[in-house]
Amino acid sequence: MASHDREIENLLYTYAERIDAGDLEGVASLFAHGCIKPGADAGPDAVARGRDAVLKMYQEATRLYPEGTPRTRHLTTNAIIEVDEDADRASARSYFTVVQQTDVLPLQPIISGRYHDTFQRIESVWWFDTRIMLVDLVGNLKEHLLYELS
Repeated sequence: MASHDREIENLLYTYAERIDAGDLEGVASLFAHGCIKPGADAGPDAVARGRDAVLKMYQEATRLYPEGTPRTRHLTTNAIIEVDEDADRASARSYFTVVQQTDVLPLQPIISGRYHDTFQRIESVWWFDTRIMLVDLVGNLKEHLLYELS
């Protein structure tokens, strides 16, 4: 049986795998009991809470190409995971770098930053509780996002 640290790490990687596959429904399902905040200072209106809200957020933001993917690779690194087994809670801090290649964009990093995540264990299964996305470096996002990142 996997350790709790490994289960959390696998959750981080599952998010990346699903988004790169264009599986927005699968990404949203990871947040069935949680939310995504687009920054530490995001107000309540900016928070996507629950599966349906997270799915809507990604459908409105992510450009998918004819094969159904965003033509990206989300690289999650430097994960620092802390687990409180007695409370069925955990947290993680990690880096993300997204690379993309399209017909008009050569392979390149397009955005990089940090994830500050909390997790909860419900009936022996770990779920995202809160993901805060902190953007540090921004490249060419025109082929990835359906809107301008401000």
